[in-house]
Amino acid sequence: MLLGITSDGPIQGRRVAVTGLGALTCAGVGVDALWSTLLTTDAPVNKRIGEFPTDHLGGPKEIRRLDPFALYAVVAADEAWRQSGLIGPLDDAASIVTTGIGGLQTVIEQIRVQETRGLDRVSPFMVPMMMPNAATAAVSMRFGLGGPCETVTTACAAGTHAIGNAARLVSSGRATVAVAGGAEAVMVDIAEAGFRNMTALSSSDLSRPFDLHRDGFVMGEGAGILILEDWDYAHARGATILAEVIGAASTADAHHITAPDPSGRGAIRCMELALADAGISTDEVSHINAHGTSTPLNDLAESVAMQRLFGDTIPPVTSIKGHLGHSLAAAGALEGVASVLTLRNQLIPPTAGTTTIDPAIALDVVIGSPRSQALETVLSNSFGFGGHNGSVVFRRYAD
Repeated sequence: MLLGITSDGPIQGRRVAVTGLGALTCAGVGVDALWSTLLTTDAPVNKRIGEFPTDHLGGPKEIRRLDPFALYAVVAADEAWRQSGLIGPLDDAASIVTTGIGGLQTVIEQIRVQETRGLDRVSPFMVPMMMPNAATAAVSMRFGLGGPCETVTTACAAGTHAIGNAARLVSSGRATVAVAGGAEAVMVDIAEAGFRNMTALSSSDLSRPFDLHRDGFVMGEGAGILILEDWDYAHARGATILAEVIGAASTADAHHITAPDPSGRGAIRCMELALADAGISTDEVSHINAHGTSTPLNDLAESVAMQRLFGDTIPPVTSIKGHLGHSLAAAGALEGVASVLTLRNQLIPPTAGTTTIDPAIALDVVIGSPRSQALETVLSNSFGFGGHNGSVVFRRYAD
């Protein structure tokens, strides 16, 4: 077990409450826009982030010194922080905001500057804007978070790893509060070309997870943030508890730099460890928010892993990438946000774009319309290039 089991609950030492959620996606600004979109079967055609207000985040000069991925993180974190009701500065509060690639847009812009105007005109802010830890640094400074300030760069599993790592900091007592999540902004020509030339992207520009005719993922961008707190601390200050993080795990396939292990071995171990960490069995999982990228190999490998672990007791499965596309490191964070909303609303969003489940998948994929169901726990999975696997288990909190 990663966090241990005690008589007081599944997380050793301290229970971990979720008290705030924030999101910025192609669905719009905020969690409400995200949730309302997830409940429809009509996915946004354009997966890019539209215009959004920034006046409440600082002056124009301050905003210009943030690469879009870091700005996205600050927008989502601001929403989550306001919902939590926390007031900084907090010296024992952590920030773990991840990215898969970092400030790629800044790199591209400054290469153009170098080529057209010379090396001496490259911005002195290039490095602090492009570095992968820029988002979590910006979040820590905005709210005065003086605890651990870290970045996990484990490709498409990073957002889920951020939630799990932040939960460990809170459960161990290292931090009373943690801001956790991920952000990504790499919808630029060179990134798209790289993914397309390795045949990872959909040739039809349609994300349809677990569908018989799936042919690759669609790029997305955005940010998702969760505020995690020591349970007793949250109760004492009268916070609204949205859900509880009860388990998390991380493993490696140790198989291939991009392709998943077709046996699902690493994914199975990750889910097993997360459930053991949570102190629950497979038949106590109400719903799985799947990685579900819409690629032929990844969807099949993930389904094999779920079939082998859960057997005949596989709970309903959904993938929100049908709506949002695949936002790399932000994906797991947004799926964590969606998992909490699913528990809060007792409603499983449909998988957009999917109409005919691949017979080889053999999963109960929720499609067509939202499914109302009694839900106690959600298992959220993420699997990334490099063989990185991440799982987090959320539990419903009854007001």
